[in-house]
Amino acid sequence: MIQAPWFRRLGDALLTTDPVQRVRLAQAGLATALMFASVLGMQYVVWLGDAPTVPVRWWTLLSLGGLLVFFGAIRAGWTLELPDPSLTLHQMVYAIACAAGGYALAGPVRGAVFPVLMVILMFGMFQLSARAVAQVSLYAVLLFGLVMLVMTYWQPQVYTASVEAGHFLMLATMLPAVSLLTARLSRIRERLQRGKNEIQAAMAHIQELATRDEITGLINRRHMLELLEQERQRCVRSGHTFCLAMLDIDNFKRINDQHGHDAGDEVLRSFAREARTVVRISDTLARWGGEVFVMMLTNTRAALGRAGVERLREHIAAYPRPVAGQVMGITLSAGLTEHIAGESIDAALERAERAMQDAKAAGSNRVVFV
Repeated sequence: MIQAPWFRRLGDALLTTDPVQRVRLAQAGLATALMFASVLGMQYVVWLGDAPTVPVRWWTLLSLGGLLVFFGAIRAGWTLELPDPSLTLHQMVYAIACAAGGYALAGPVRGAVFPVLMVILMFGMFQLSARAVAQVSLYAVLLFGLVMLVMTYWQPQVYTASVEAGHFLMLATMLPAVSLLTARLSRIRERLQRGKNEIQAAMAHIQELATRDEITGLINRRHMLELLEQERQRCVRSGHTFCLAMLDIDNFKRINDQHGHDAGDEVLRSFAREARTVVRISDTLARWGGEVFVMMLTNTRAALGRAGVERLREHIAAYPRPVAGQVMGITLSAGLTEHIAGESIDAALERAERAMQDAKAAGSNRVVFV
């Protein structure tokens, strides 16, 4: 059934549109609704003549008003920086105190308070730790015990000692049982949360493997193709353009042949580390395959793109690095092209590759633009 627009607007006004905040406010609203039902019950007791009118009015103001203050604080966002923005523990402590006050006022029908007390404790079963619920349960037992003792002396004709002793024993038995059940639920929640965290970590690892090159840590060819297509579509909408550069590490086969593949892998990793310090944050560098890399220079014309690729080439060539126990210089041959509006990514990549081959044929360690 589709909700009427006014109902949705009212719900958004009371509970906000933030899904996490809505859950907190819904819980606070449910607690307030429970207190309102208790207030109606107390008014019925007053109507029967079994509870005093003025004290019940004050109890109503404090009980209902207090929970409305909690709701307002959560709704205003004042609690967002607290460890528990929903104020579950605070609301429970306050509601238990109000229930104890209602017990003192309800007289002959005071036993009706016990189900309300159990419902209050249930609010914490899915939010608080087992230790916190045990502490709240102990607080409830001690507070109700004190109220029972005081009322036995104040109104012994209504709050008889034998009945209050039975009530106290019932609470002292039931509330620890609730704590034990909460402890079990808490352990189940912790296991579920651990499982959820492990699944999220595994998914993040799978995503990393799917988009990153294992040796260099740069993004891989498949993911780069996706980013290139996204950039092409963005440029169609904005009217901007971008440049593509294909980079080849010179004499890489000789490094592998003379020093082994481990040395070759170290050269690839070293290049990736050094390149990250030079490449702009807005640009993207990917390992294309073997010793070949592709760089996307976003929102860049040819002149600026050539300057960026030359800067990278000069930086790599300027710092010889130890590989397989030897100090070894690394140079790059690069082909650069500017993407032409309307052309495919494959066409631009083919042009950049031809330019890279021209750079290698011209003596390597240079940038050729086409």
